[in-house]
Amino acid sequence: MKRTTALQITVTGCCIAINIIGAFIALSLKLPIYLDSIGTILTGALLGPFFGIATGCLSGVISGMTSDVYAFYFMPVGAVVGLMAGILFNTSWFHKLKIPIGTLLLTIPGTIVSSCISAFVFGGISSSGSSLIIQILRHVGLNLIESAFIVQFLTDYADRLISVGIVCLVVSRLTIQFKLSLRNRKAHGTL
Repeated sequence: MKRTTALQITVTGCCIAINIIGAFIALSLKLPIYLDSIGTILTGALLGPFFGIATGCLSGVISGMTSDVYAFYFMPVGAVVGLMAGILFNTSWFHKLKIPIGTLLLTIPGTIVSSCISAFVFGGISSSGSSLIIQILRHVGLNLIESAFIVQFLTDYADRLISVGIVCLVVSRLTIQFKLSLRNRKAHGTL
């Protein structure tokens, strides 16, 4: 097993900060998306599943202590997103026209977890702007679980699509040498 480097810890810390800032902006503006997984997806893409999980969990703890107590409860979602990002970014699902499908694969496991938390723990009410949409669907005639899943899926997919777009842009701008040094590997020859 390779040792964790200072560069990996630094990148993880920066990605946690990106998550916290994104979540704070979304919470402050009462957006129906969350913006709290950009750093998690970036860490998973650059460093793999373990770092993705760590970023998602630590972001939830810090956001829960500083700005949004609901973040504690949704920490498992961050872990699932980090895991899926770490796995899927090592495949071809995030190249060009496959991005919407790759994002769907990234979204579904986290949506299942988040809709269960939203419905069973909070009765569909949380700090997110999407809580209003859940209540509207319930008044239209859908039950709580259906409403929570529909809203979570739509908002999660929109949020993850924005996040994946940002991550793909950032990753495409990084040098090969930097990417290799993040993975604790060395580039051989001229790149």
